[in-house]
Amino acid sequence: MRISEMNWMQVEEYVKGDDRCIFPTGSTEQHAYMSLSVDAILAERLAKDVGDLAGVPVYPVLPYGLAQQWTAFPGTVTLRVRTYLALIRDVLDSIRRAGFRRILLVNGHGGNAPALGMLKEWMMDNSDTQVKWHNWYNAPKTWEKVLETDPVGSHASWMENYPWTRLEGVEMPSEQRPLIDVSLLERMNPAAVRRHVTDGNMGGVYQRSDEEMLAIWQVAVEETLALLEGGWD
Repeated sequence: MRISEMNWMQVEEYVKGDDRCIFPTGSTEQHAYMSLSVDAILAERLAKDVGDLAGVPVYPVLPYGLAQQWTAFPGTVTLRVRTYLALIRDVLDSIRRAGFRRILLVNGHGGNAPALGMLKEWMMDNSDTQVKWHNWYNAPKTWEKVLETDPVGSHASWMENYPWTRLEGVEMPSEQRPLIDVSLLERMNPAAVRRHVTDGNMGGVYQRSDEEMLAIWQVAVEETLALLEGGWD
C-alpha cells in the first residue's frame, strides 16, 4: 500500500482505524558494478513488501542521505548533515500532521545514523508519536542469516547484490575482494577513499546465487514485519 497510490481522503479515512505507516530512507552513492540507488531500492522494496503484508501505507523513499566519503565517485549525491536532519524532521512533521502516530523508518544506509539523535529530540517534542529506526540490513535475524550465508562481505559486495539492484548487461567480476579496514577510510578524504577502495567493493565476492539472496530477503521481510506489528508503547 503506497501513499503515492492513495488520495488525501483515503489517508484521512485510513488513520481513523490505524495510525501506523512506513517511511523508507536510502542513499544515492557508488555501489561498484550495481546501481547507484542500491540503498534506496532495497529500503523502498522492503518497505513495500512489508506494507503490503500488513496493509499499512508506505511513503516514497527518501533517495538522498549522507554519503560524503563516496563523493569522488561520479553519480554519488550527499546532503550536509544539517540538511539531512532538517529534511527528516520536516517529513516526520508532515507525516504526524496527517494523523500517523507510529512510524517505522526503514533505513537502508549506515551513513544516515546521525539522524538517530535528532529522532530522540523529535519524539521529545512530539510525545504522542513514536518512531522506530530500523537498519534492516544488519538487524539481528537478518544479519545472522547474512553471516550464515557468507561471513565475508561488505559495502557493494554480494550482500547488496539482489536481482533488483543489478544493471542489465553489466557482468560482475568473479574474484573475492579482501575486506577493507573501515577505520582507515574514516581518516581519508573522498579522493583518497576512491584510490583505496578502487572499484567500490569493500570486501567479499561480487555475487551469490539468487536462491541465497532471496532466503536472506525473506528473513528481512519477516523481521521488519514483526517490528511493525509489535513493540509499540
